[in-house]
Amino acid sequence: MTEWADDQAWESDWWGDCSNTFGEETKQITYAHRMGLVNVPRDGHWPAYDLSGRSVVDIGGGPVSILLKTFNVTAPTVVDPCVYPKWVADRYGLAGITQLVQAGETLTAKRRWDEAWIYNVLQHVQDPEAVVDRALRVARVVRIFEWMFTPPHTGHPHTLFPHELDKWLHGTGATEEMNENGATGTAYYGVFPS
Repeated sequence: MTEWADDQAWESDWWGDCSNTFGEETKQITYAHRMGLVNVPRDGHWPAYDLSGRSVVDIGGGPVSILLKTFNVTAPTVVDPCVYPKWVADRYGLAGITQLVQAGETLTAKRRWDEAWIYNVLQHVQDPEAVVDRALRVARVVRIFEWMFTPPHTGHPHTLFPHELDKWLHGTGATEEMNENGATGTAYYGVFPS
């Protein structure tokens, strides 16, 4: 097995049957806020994000994409190379979300989305710079939230640094120490035009 295959196996094992994702979904409240999404509770459901008709591709969205908490969204698409239980694909389908089982580095599009979202993803990929480059090519805006300075280990082959993301995104992101909603560490985030 290659190192990348080991990383993917680790990720798949970590998610397991995807039945208890509360911790990761709770962290998404922090991610979404820092990415500039506004929580607009709707009919007793929250978090809920009104996207005002914008189209979105969530690169590395996993089995519980933030897109599941959106409304008024166009062409919602989740791109992730990991294989999850069939019920995850069924859930996405019922929510009107297209799921593409492929690596972010290989994403090509017949369309251009309004936004690409990348959150807690780049440590997990084969080539983080290539994923950012693809996001900039397929969307008008990239919203990002990533953890910095985490040493590599199986499933997380990359350590990320703010200066790298600034270079790749052709801008300057915010960096913040945080401990909220289970999201703990040094985070980099921002909204970048392509």
